[in-house]
Amino acid sequence: MFGLPILEAVYWFFAIAGGTLFILRTLMMFIGGGFSDDALDVALESNENVADSHSADGDASFKLLSVQGLTAFFMMFGLVGLALLNASLPSLVSVLGGTVAGLITFGALSFIFSKMQLLQSEGTIQIKNSIGAEGNVYLKIPKNGTGQVQIVTQGALKVFDATSNSKQDLITGDKIRVVGVDGNTLVVEKIK
Repeated sequence: MFGLPILEAVYWFFAIAGGTLFILRTLMMFIGGGFSDDALDVALESNENVADSHSADGDASFKLLSVQGLTAFFMMFGLVGLALLNASLPSLVSVLGGTVAGLITFGALSFIFSKMQLLQSEGTIQIKNSIGAEGNVYLKIPKNGTGQVQIVTQGALKVFDATSNSKQDLITGDKIRVVGVDGNTLVVEKIK
């Protein structure tokens, strides 16, 4: 290829193709165009059947064996192999060095992206987790009616519809504690 020895041409091919795809996929992942439905993204050590392996709630930006990992492997294989070959080392050493560098890059990316996925949270507020939380009456709660309370639940300040378990009105600003949940409405009591 272009008058280059075959091994050098192979290294150039892997370095350019792998590097280009790696950079494009990384940019797309960070700007929101990640290819999350790639057929080649598979998780090793899965207990799921192949037919059931697509997870509806998974981000799939990176799995252990993915296009992102493979492109990183090929990029480093090509670059390190080419560098070792140009350093006048034997062909076998350049192939082994490129392979080891590719595997290290593959493993490092796998580790980094698996840790990045731990930073994700679902974000769905589970109203039952509000039991025991304390807050304030936001809109008056009549003794036989519904008002609103403001509480911190799951790390976020939220306003919920609420009823009182007492026989008195709770006015705006009263301190309350959540003692139960009735559907999507909190049951609260006044804190003395």
